[in-house]
Amino acid sequence: MQTVVSIFDYILGLGPTVIIPIAIFIIGMIFGVKPAKAFKSAITIGIGFVGVNLVVGLLSDELGVAAQAMVERFGFNLTVIDIGWPAAASAAFASPVAPIMIVALLLVNIGMLVMNWTNILNIDIWNFHHFIAAAALAYISTGNLWISVFVGLVMEVVVLKFADKTAPMIQEFYGLDGVALTTGSSVAYGMIGMPIAWVISKIPGLKNIDVSPESIQEKFGVFGEPMIMGLVIGFILGLLAGYDIGQAFRLGVSLGAVLYIMPRMVKILMEGLIPISEAAQEFAQKRWGDREIFIGLDAALAIGHPANISAGLLLVPITLFLAVILPGNKVLPFGDLATIPFYVAFITPSRKGNILHTVLAGTVMIAIGLYIATNFAPLHTELVAGLDSVSGLAGSEFSSFDTGGNILKWLAVKLAELINGFF
Repeated sequence: MQTVVSIFDYILGLGPTVIIPIAIFIIGMIFGVKPAKAFKSAITIGIGFVGVNLVVGLLSDELGVAAQAMVERFGFNLTVIDIGWPAAASAAFASPVAPIMIVALLLVNIGMLVMNWTNILNIDIWNFHHFIAAAALAYISTGNLWISVFVGLVMEVVVLKFADKTAPMIQEFYGLDGVALTTGSSVAYGMIGMPIAWVISKIPGLKNIDVSPESIQEKFGVFGEPMIMGLVIGFILGLLAGYDIGQAFRLGVSLGAVLYIMPRMVKILMEGLIPISEAAQEFAQKRWGDREIFIGLDAALAIGHPANISAGLLLVPITLFLAVILPGNKVLPFGDLATIPFYVAFITPSRKGNILHTVLAGTVMIAIGLYIATNFAPLHTELVAGLDSVSGLAGSEFSSFDTGGNILKWLAVKLAELINGFF
């Protein structure tokens, strides 16, 4: 068992740009793709993910600094620090439940696929940290290993079923043929935000307002192009952060670059994925008739769509405003502000790219997330205790939007506590 754990630790340490190509090559071979073609697809997808991660890194670095400047500029006085998803993910993989969960998550997905309970083969192993974090938090709360593993697997099942249901919408809107988005945080916020967005779309006076990238470009010409939208939004965020004109313009150019470059990186990734996806469909049709197989991947693939990232960026200052005005909120948004575009990845296509409806639904969704993150703070603080990143902040409480504000993880812990109460 220790050998297996060591192997998984080593592979996970290499990151998604290595993990996913390895998984793609193995899957390609299983589905009957010739070794040379499978290898080429795997490397192409790896290169695509390198590009995607570089662009996401640019977004996180530039927007993260601006968000920190906004927090400092406006002097928010909140007691729970949003430590961000990297700390929560690291703590999850370091938890006692992680070795069992990694193996169990793979087996459950394969079992569901064979039993026709899902059409998704989730190769996004790096994002297993969402399910592991749910189990780790439940273990802290209950002290019962097996109940904790059970609720973590329940979360996996819920995410796969939701991703199954929404896959056609995701594929059509984002142009991701054969793909389902299985990122736990994106799904959790989508489950809150999509119904809210549907209600908003029925409100008289709002339902007929279409603020989409297409309508903006139609009205404003070149100034409505995605990269110019990124430039304008970034410039405004820079001014809110207290930047001078030059710094604000630089932030705008960086965010414009994200909107311009990301679709091209996704296109490279999809070029590599198409042969594997086609082989998966052939494999499924031979054994299960007309059944489709979707490849589960990171919601980062949705970030480059102009409607999605525009809505996510507009929600950054709104999130800070909500944190201050909401009674009972204790969370100081910080570490996960740059990941807000991930949280609207399902809401945006559900409203066919209507930025206004997405932002309004996102505002309600973020408010709910802040309250959940506040409630989760004691357990979240215990989860990340011992990490080097929090060693200099003794006495502080920590939470995050990614884990602390995640309703599926919160429900998993409550389920574990309920089950544990019967034993």
